[in-house]
Amino acid sequence: MVQYRQVGEVPPKRHTQFRQPDGRLYSEELMGEEGFSSDSALLYHREVPSALVDARPWQLPDLTTTPNSPLLPRHLKLHDLFPGGGSGVDAVTGRRLVLGNADVRISYVAAAAPSPLYKNALGDECVHVERGTATLETVFGVLEVHAGDLVVLPRGTVHRWLPDGDVQLYVVEAASGHVQPPKRYRSAYGQFLESSPYCERDLRAPSAPLLQTGTDVEVLVRHRGPAGPVGSVHVHATHPFDVVGWDGCLYPYAFDLADFEPITGRVHQPPPVHQVFEGGGFVVCAFVPRKVDYHPLAVPVPYYHSNVDSDEVMFYVGGDYEARKGSGIALGSVSLHPGGHAHGPQPGAAERSLGAERFDELAVMVDTFRPLELGEGGRACEDPAYAWSWAGGRRPSG
Repeated sequence: MVQYRQVGEVPPKRHTQFRQPDGRLYSEELMGEEGFSSDSALLYHREVPSALVDARPWQLPDLTTTPNSPLLPRHLKLHDLFPGGGSGVDAVTGRRLVLGNADVRISYVAAAAPSPLYKNALGDECVHVERGTATLETVFGVLEVHAGDLVVLPRGTVHRWLPDGDVQLYVVEAASGHVQPPKRYRSAYGQFLESSPYCERDLRAPSAPLLQTGTDVEVLVRHRGPAGPVGSVHVHATHPFDVVGWDGCLYPYAFDLADFEPITGRVHQPPPVHQVFEGGGFVVCAFVPRKVDYHPLAVPVPYYHSNVDSDEVMFYVGGDYEARKGSGIALGSVSLHPGGHAHGPQPGAAERSLGAERFDELAVMVDTFRPLELGEGGRACEDPAYAWSWAGGRRPSG
């Protein structure tokens, strides 16, 4: 993140003595990116954050992927993955992999149970709260999150999800890097520009320390292995949530998509105007309720387009998708349109859209610059008829 914050108690000068009421030194932890040459935060712990008393393997969920072969557009019905809702499922161990490649993994979970403490030591996570509310406890403090939020969790952040009833989460995980606002939205010094569709005021970060106590506290850790992600359970001597204060530019935060100011024009605007975040090898965009094109001859729905450099993944979250009527797409759907495949509105949608002044839709899009493969969750909820929907639902013979 680019905005400096200070939460709780910190000393006047970094890396100097800072003592507890009983005279002991607080344990200073520098959490930094890119070899400490990029954003960082200084956290002050009551106890030693590296004190482990045990460790054992953690068997990760199925992360195998299958190539998109033969090359087809795909429709995945995510709500089919959890037909009974989130009862007995937590937001960490219950995730099911939908799509993935070497840069990004997209998972989905419906959860109602508290999650274990968790740390993703592979990459940042960008989590869209599709439905419900939850308390997100982190080593930096607490975030109250709700439907419509995009929540960014920096790599290495110990946290846990405490749902308030059922919560549905769409998880975009950087396989080995970071998620941040696009560089073109920011000045050379990191401030959001006036042309950006959102700014610092729209971002919610923890505002007070979260102090908890305990011994022999387990944390699930996803980390690097010789052939891909590996899981471990670390047992900490004391509770990781013992930070009395922190400051810096690296921390978790939430952004409500209702605060995204859509960029519109006289004619249909290209997808980059909808971008919210960027990561290594992928971008995250949002299509929010908005006024549409106002040229007298404008065609409001998208033109057919073929992005030859990336796969396009659209998660349909809310509203009415005029351009996709007749395709089978509904709330909770994900469409995958692979690079080089022309796609766009269903037949007749362009004509029906003429004269429209507003679209009430909400969708989260991920574009990836390497081809995506299907995870076990994606394979389990695919609609096999989708590829032929532009031809009236008829699969050509031969």
